[in-house]
Amino acid sequence: MTQEQLVAKVWNYAHVLRDQGISYGDYIEQITYLLFLKMDQERVELLNEPSAVPPQWNWTQLANKSGEELEVQYRETLIALASSDGLIKTIFSKSQNKLSDPAKLTRVVSLIDKEGPWIGIGVDVKGEIYEGLLEKNASEVKSGAGQYFTPRPVIEAIVDCVDPKMGETVCDPACGTGGFLLTAYDHLKGQSQDRDKLKKLKEATFTGVDIVDEVVRLAAMNLYLHGVGNDSSPVHQGDALASDPGARFDVVLTNPPFGKKSSYKVVGEDGSVTTERENYEREDFKFTTSNKQFNFLQHIMTILDTNGRAGVVLPDNVLFEAGRAGEGIRKRLLEGFNFHTLLRLPTGIWYSPGVKANVLFFDKKAASKEVQTKELWVYDYRTNIHKTLKTKKLVKGDLQDFIDCYKTRKETERFKRFTYEELSQRDKLNLDIFWLKDDSLEDIDSLPSPDILAAEIVENLEAALEQFRGVAEELEG
Repeated sequence: MTQEQLVAKVWNYAHVLRDQGISYGDYIEQITYLLFLKMDQERVELLNEPSAVPPQWNWTQLANKSGEELEVQYRETLIALASSDGLIKTIFSKSQNKLSDPAKLTRVVSLIDKEGPWIGIGVDVKGEIYEGLLEKNASEVKSGAGQYFTPRPVIEAIVDCVDPKMGETVCDPACGTGGFLLTAYDHLKGQSQDRDKLKKLKEATFTGVDIVDEVVRLAAMNLYLHGVGNDSSPVHQGDALASDPGARFDVVLTNPPFGKKSSYKVVGEDGSVTTERENYEREDFKFTTSNKQFNFLQHIMTILDTNGRAGVVLPDNVLFEAGRAGEGIRKRLLEGFNFHTLLRLPTGIWYSPGVKANVLFFDKKAASKEVQTKELWVYDYRTNIHKTLKTKKLVKGDLQDFIDCYKTRKETERFKRFTYEELSQRDKLNLDIFWLKDDSLEDIDSLPSPDILAAEIVENLEAALEQFRGVAEELEG
């Protein structure tokens, strides 16, 4: 059975469960628990490695049962493993059985048991199967998982340009399901055949943080299936913005969550829910703001080590939002860091609609009184570019010209250089820079096809709605 067929088979059963009230996200979560237990058993039987799971909670105890007896065993297994340590704790933390119907649970256990041995599948294929499930889940609008998924071509282009080196540490402070960390691992693992360096690569190179328990679980399993982390997980649950972690990293690769405001819900004793504004007043933050993206940008400025490099996906508002915080943070980025490249991404490539985003590439140099950014190169891959998730999907080759320009630094129609002097004269230090003529405004024949045009209209309406929400929140505040 091919990789695609296996993904299709595992995913098709999700549709059956969906019709019976079990969400795609819950299904993948249960697959994560069961797959980990199955592979632990295969490590013992096929590789003669010690089990990480106590005997009373291992796969055999599940595979030998069915019906209500299986449901009870599975539920008790999840409770027991949630209090374990290391990787097991990360994967099983706060775990619950969402397959409470014994017949459905029996079918899923049987599906995983018969498709083995999973441990015999190469880590790349195994990881691709799991990532295939994650991407399918993200593409389902009702699942809401798209906010955690960055298009693979974007991730690959960023990693290619930032070019992490063996021995450097890599962090994603908003890691989602681990896409940036895994792509960086793929980029690094061919750089050396030294056994000690490869061991360090797997066990002491990557750090990921995410605020959502369920997402951390998926990221930990994703990395585990690719052979990263082993007995401990390189990702953990937490609010990356809450404090300075103290650790510093050579490379930061990330796509912080979309949405402007940082807030959290407080449930009172009477059950009432209030939403509190969270401004993250940290000593290392030069500006206090409720804007989540600005706070992530300040956080990255802190955790990036001297001579470190960052590639960060951020929405348009970071480039132009007025006010003391917006202008001040952009000024700090230009003067205190070497903000050397900006990639304007097209609309229509995100699972969350209405997003207009960019990639900011910057380096952290030793403290100096001189302005660090001498020139900013901007690549416009948005004007006259029409993408959709289905009919005209972003593919790896679409960003190859940008990668070539990034490395050669030669001006083209889409790649332009702006000096610090030019940028510093812009009103409110607005870095929302365009220079290409939008052909669709001049020539009716150049308009995109109706399906793409309709998708772009929806994108623009969603973006406008998000801006109105931001204004409403500011007025309420």
